[in-house]
Amino acid sequence: MRTCKVAFVTTVICFCLVASSSYGADVAKIGIVDFQRILKTSSAGKKATAEINKRGKKIEVDLQKRGEEIEATKNKLEREVLVMSREMREDKEREIRININDFKGLQKRYVAEFKEQEKRLVGRIQEEILKIIAEMGKKEGFLLILEKREAGVMYSPNTIDITDRLIQKYNTNFARNAEEDKKTKKK
Repeated sequence: MRTCKVAFVTTVICFCLVASSSYGADVAKIGIVDFQRILKTSSAGKKATAEINKRGKKIEVDLQKRGEEIEATKNKLEREVLVMSREMREDKEREIRININDFKGLQKRYVAEFKEQEKRLVGRIQEEILKIIAEMGKKEGFLLILEKREAGVMYSPNTIDITDRLIQKYNTNFARNAEEDKKTKKK
């Protein structure tokens, strides 16, 4: 009786080992992508960042110029307030308030335009990257590819980080598309 139990347990253990080894043959392939690094180091990311910075500097210069004009008008009013009539002073103060409100409205509009441009440029890059990730995932048999920060990945070994390979493919596609755009513009 005891030998039967030992034989049965041994058979069950052997069966489990054989079954688990057959399932263990398929290793889950997981990849990690760092989108921020793609934005910083890819050709398209650098171009988009330069475009965003250029627009930001232009906005900053324009707002600074308008702010200085308002300050100059305020200073002029303070110097001439004693020699102005009451009505003239009130007109100038109203003009300054209108200019300040216009400045605030312009500032809000610029911020909205800036954010929209940034969203558009980064969104376009994300779309292109997602296509490459899907292609890479199917071709190389990945079970799962996660974005490092969005997925909340706290640690991952460098061996599953596919960002550099993705950047190389993206730069190749970007260069090819840029050449095609130049050719179509010449025609």
